[in-house]
Amino acid sequence: MNRIIPFDISGDGRVFVVMDANCLLCAMGARWIAHNDRHDVFRIVPADSALGASLLRRQGLDELDPESWLLIDAVGAHQSLDALMRAGVHLGGLWQVLGVLQLLPRCWRDWLYHVAARNRYRLFGKADMCRMPDPAIRRRLVQ
Repeated sequence: MNRIIPFDISGDGRVFVVMDANCLLCAMGARWIAHNDRHDVFRIVPADSALGASLLRRQGLDELDPESWLLIDAVGAHQSLDALMRAGVHLGGLWQVLGVLQLLPRCWRDWLYHVAARNRYRLFGKADMCRMPDPAIRRRLVQ
């Protein structure tokens, strides 16, 4: 269930994405964001960092819950596939096509995200996003 609570934690239009720093799928998501963020607005926050845990708790989420993927922008906080669609809006161009996911009923979107999140280590493996040598990712990491 998504709750949209308007707030802008940076005050300067930054977009914060809170994700599991140990998940390969999340690491691939971080790489996708870093290499498509032409306006340098995204900041990536590991869920297990103090800031990440605080942001998740503020939205009523558990930092240990694998379904806790959060995007925070000036409009509010977005979870799961809604966060992915919102990332597409911020990245612009072709990535806005992610909005087509809205055509799926919410229960299907939530179920798809739930299945992927609960099985992410088994399906995709693990990676340490914070130790990735990619400078585009490291520059965006906020811990």
